[in-house]
Amino acid sequence: MPNDPQWGKKNNDGPPDLDEILKKLQQKISGLLGFRPRPAGTPPTGGGGMPGMGAAMGGGLVFIVLLIVAVWLASGFYIVEEGRRGVVLRLGKYLETTMPGPRWHIPYPFESVEVVNVAGVRTVEVGYRGNPKNKQPQEALMLTDDENIVDVQFAIQYTLKSPEEYLFNNRNPDDNVLQAAETAIREVVGKSKMDFVLSQGRSEVAARVKVLMQQILDRYKTGIFITTVNLQNVQAPEQVLPSFEDVVRAGQDRERFRNEGQAYANDVVPKARGVAARLIEEANGYRQSVINTAQGDASRFRQVLTEYEKAPQVTRERIYLETLQQVLGSTSKVIVDQKGGQSLLYLPLDRLTAMTQQGAVSVEAVPRAPEAVSQQGPESAQNRRDGLRTRDREAGR
Repeated sequence: MPNDPQWGKKNNDGPPDLDEILKKLQQKISGLLGFRPRPAGTPPTGGGGMPGMGAAMGGGLVFIVLLIVAVWLASGFYIVEEGRRGVVLRLGKYLETTMPGPRWHIPYPFESVEVVNVAGVRTVEVGYRGNPKNKQPQEALMLTDDENIVDVQFAIQYTLKSPEEYLFNNRNPDDNVLQAAETAIREVVGKSKMDFVLSQGRSEVAARVKVLMQQILDRYKTGIFITTVNLQNVQAPEQVLPSFEDVVRAGQDRERFRNEGQAYANDVVPKARGVAARLIEEANGYRQSVINTAQGDASRFRQVLTEYEKAPQVTRERIYLETLQQVLGSTSKVIVDQKGGQSLLYLPLDRLTAMTQQGAVSVEAVPRAPEAVSQQGPESAQNRRDGLRTRDREAGR
């Protein structure tokens, strides 16, 4: 080497001696390992051969061994990613479960590590594979409580809750989930009616299957957690599917007609109830009116009776006049048969009324002197009243 002080001093400036380089390297490694260097002039131990070759080979072997040991120790480092767990095995026996991050264990063959993905979602299909058209009849067909056959296809999604149980208690986890799913779905469907499974009970069936599957898997300590159960397709077998669709359509028509009838009833019944309530109220009002009228007539009759007992003649005439007023008030013509005469007296009340109204209008239209009105009005009114009284008395006679 250029920096070596012995460079170029031996063998006419030739290359350095290889034995010297190996010797120095051996001495350095021996010093690091705590071995004492062999004193100068001591013959090397061992058999024949080139002097110093055994020591050089021994130093190189130690270096190689140390390098192998370092590599072996370095092989014990491993990294656990997020969402995973490291299961450490010592001589095949479970030791511990490590969390995400850089870790180290005693390298093989003493310890080994199995990294398990506990956050990943795994899917198992029951009744089909990949596509719902690719059916598996031995898995999909099952018997209901009312002895009907249904075709059920569903998918199971699960994660891991115990990586050590998942590794040690499962030979084939997907097969375990598949068998548990078949057991659970056949039990749930076997206790349900066909219409319930096909229509309104699908969500309840999925929930019950999920609970029952989890119980089965926990009983066997599989370390599996069921997240969802999705019913992909629930229908009657293909052989009877057209007839079953006719039955379904008939049921739908029945529900539609029932809803239409209910809507019509909701429209008609309130109206009828309203009319009935109105008629009842009108009848109650009429009854109360009749009662009040009868009570008023009775009260008026009692009052008239009281007055009649006090003055019979006056009360009789007053009743007579009031009765004539009521009768003649709705009559436009009156014919009076005079006693002892041959002629009939005709009173056109409608014309007299019209003339009276015209006269009143003309009187209102043509102003009069206050004195004339005051002089003629009371006298003429009094004369008319006297004439009417005279006629009434004659008629009464």
